[in-house]
Formats: sequence, C-alpha cells, structure tokens
Amino acid sequence: MPRVCFTLQVDRDRLDEYIDAHRTVWPEMLDAIRDAGRREYSLFLRPDGLLVGCYESDDDEASSRALAEDPRTAEWEATMAPFFVSLDGARADQSAPHLTEVFNLEAQLAALSPDVRRTSAS
Repeated sequence: MPRVCFTLQVDRDRLDEYIDAHRTVWPEMLDAIRDAGRREYSLFLRPDGLLVGCYESDDDEASSRALAEDPRTAEWEATMAPFFVSLDGARADQSAPHLTEVFNLEAQLAALSPDVRRTSAS
C-alpha cells in the first residue's frame, strides 16, 4: 500500500485560520479526495507552521491527476493558497515536496521469519 508524506509551510500569522478551515472541510472537497483514491489522509501542524501531511493511495500519480482535473478541488486550493509560504503561485496539492519513507514498522515485521517474530514478541 503506497503511502505518501509531504510538507508545506503555513504562514505563522494565519495558523488559527488554517486550523479553523480544516475543522470542517467542505463536503465536496472531502468527496473529491475520496473519489481520487486517497485514504487515511491526515495533516499535522507544528506551532511554527510546518505542515506534514500523509495519506495512502494505490496510485499517487493517478490520484494527483484526478484532483488536478476535478473542479471541486480548484476552489478549495485557491481558498487555501494564501495560507502557504513560498508556493510561487503553484497549487499546494501539486507542489508540496514529498518525503522519502525510511522506516515502516509493519513492513519490517512482515519481513521477519515466523521464528524471529515469536522471539521478538517475547
């Protein structure tokens, strides 16, 4: 199951507004995200404005294309754009740098032989 993690920087002066906007995301945007094939989508925000997002998707490229082409997302992204620092006019959903996963507990546990798993569980 491919998982994606990304970062963006939210303007520190607008953190409360950003949080408020995400307390109740527009239903049509929630539908667009789901319809694009993204699951387990979460956003985490540090007090300095660092935003970390993560989600699962069977095909992230197809998911990104679907969101880029969906008219429901354009209005949301335009509304959210002023909250972000240094996007240079790009949409946040299309320009957020992705992070490389370097550790996955479930994958490593699954790769262990049954004997090793029993030993490590004791």
